[in-house]
Amino acid sequence: MKLLTYLVGDTPRLGLLDEGDIVLDLTSAWRAGDAVGPAPASVGELIAGGETALRHVEALVPVTRALAQPALPADEVTWLAPIPRVGRNVFCVGRNYREHIIEGNLARGRDPDDFPKAIEFFTKPPSSVVGHRARVRRHAGVTGQLDYEVELGIVIGKGGADIQREHAMAHVFGYTIVNDVSARDLQSLHGQWFKGKSLDTSCPVGPVIVTRDEIADPGNLDLSMHVNGQLRQQANTSSMLFDVATIVAELSRGMTLEPGDIIATGTPSGVALGMKPPCWLQEGDRMVAEVAGIGRLENVVGA
Repeated sequence: MKLLTYLVGDTPRLGLLDEGDIVLDLTSAWRAGDAVGPAPASVGELIAGGETALRHVEALVPVTRALAQPALPADEVTWLAPIPRVGRNVFCVGRNYREHIIEGNLARGRDPDDFPKAIEFFTKPPSSVVGHRARVRRHAGVTGQLDYEVELGIVIGKGGADIQREHAMAHVFGYTIVNDVSARDLQSLHGQWFKGKSLDTSCPVGPVIVTRDEIADPGNLDLSMHVNGQLRQQANTSSMLFDVATIVAELSRGMTLEPGDIIATGTPSGVALGMKPPCWLQEGDRMVAEVAGIGRLENVVGA
């Protein structure tokens, strides 16, 4: 299933992106007083309901189609991030694609073959998260080096700590797209990535979360980034140094993962930092991040 959160008036709803780019209103279809609990108004609330809530939604889908429940064309929907207010910081993996590591090292005057020996983790705060078609602020008075990064996002469904790699996939609810918008000058200025990765609106997520069963192999997904129609990034997740199961297992060592946690898995080469000269994001630029099997996450840079 391709699940999303969207607005009807000022009210968030849980939706299903169905065939023909039609959004079905699963919140309205949810039966009042059902044993599984109140109707979820977002994908985050659905995940919090556990396996029982997910099975209920799966059963609702054919009924919703048959009854012609309220539906809208996807182009007419006001999208939110699938989990509009994440419970804690978005976890991110740095330097996870060989060619991106090389371009970053060269741009910073380092040895191009300086590869990480372990996974490099950092985070982005909840205030950075926005959804599909949301405006990404330029922050002109704060940064002069705003960059883009298309990434596959893991969404945790079952919490736990010290998860073994062979059991890691059972903890995954599904997958989404993350655009890890980054202020490169702030990263360099502060010597640690958090500030440069954490500006408001710097973490577009969406447009949907695709349940795990629909992605046969997260280690073989094409991903790309276009800026103003120009292809900037293009790769396959098979190029990641650390795969999904390894990332989940390593992050959980001594630290509890919780349902609804999002983990961005790193970006391939082609970022503005690696261009000569760098082509930083400017007001009016349109970013389209795409991952096969998930969709297209589109955002425009605003003031």
